[in-house]
Amino acid sequence: MLRIRNLESGYGRLRVLKNISMHVNPGEIVTIIGANGAGKTTLLSTIAGLIRATSGEIRFQGQELTRLAASKIPRQGCVMVPEGRQVFASMTVEENLLLGGHCLGRAGRRDLSALLERQYGLFPILRDRRSQFAGTLSGGEQQMLAMARALMSRPSLLMMDEPSTGLAPLIVRDIFQIIVRLRQEGNTVLLVEQNAKAALGIADRGYVLETGKVILQGSSEDLLANKDVQRAYLGREKIE
Repeated sequence: MLRIRNLESGYGRLRVLKNISMHVNPGEIVTIIGANGAGKTTLLSTIAGLIRATSGEIRFQGQELTRLAASKIPRQGCVMVPEGRQVFASMTVEENLLLGGHCLGRAGRRDLSALLERQYGLFPILRDRRSQFAGTLSGGEQQMLAMARALMSRPSLLMMDEPSTGLAPLIVRDIFQIIVRLRQEGNTVLLVEQNAKAALGIADRGYVLETGKVILQGSSEDLLANKDVQRAYLGREKIE
């Protein structure tokens, strides 16, 4: 579904991503782990068109993305849930969700009611909060709203940037259970996450980024068993 080859990008003269190559198959959860500053957010932002690649290619379902405007990439089926949620605080929950379906075009907008019902089924708390301003939601509820807003565009690939940031452990567990459910329903997820233990616990495969380079890749089981990964990202305690 997604194939990246020799990708480089950054900010002005600062090169952050250095010769990145990776892929995501349909129906997978693939996670990218790494320390702060490793380039994880830059990678997702480059795929989403928010940062321009300086070299390399990004192919999504056969379509080259590097020359597309960021506004057109969701229409291809590639949607990003940004770090920090970034919901529209002065709009209601339902208005945020409807905004998420804006890229579907006229034909797709006929299905907005059905899409709303799907999100309310996946995130029941949002139904209860549908008329509430998004800025008054808890952090966990805002994260659910950001996910549901992205799903309103019926993406083929859902990219998520640090969904556990600032959330209590029980809320993180709920969010990750929803990600697993999305995969079970046939969705594909590219997950950037600093909580390596939680991410590798649900992912099929993973990549480890360090200073803008992929230094390790493999199945989640292999990465969990890797001594270097355990020492750098999982602490002393090995995941059972």
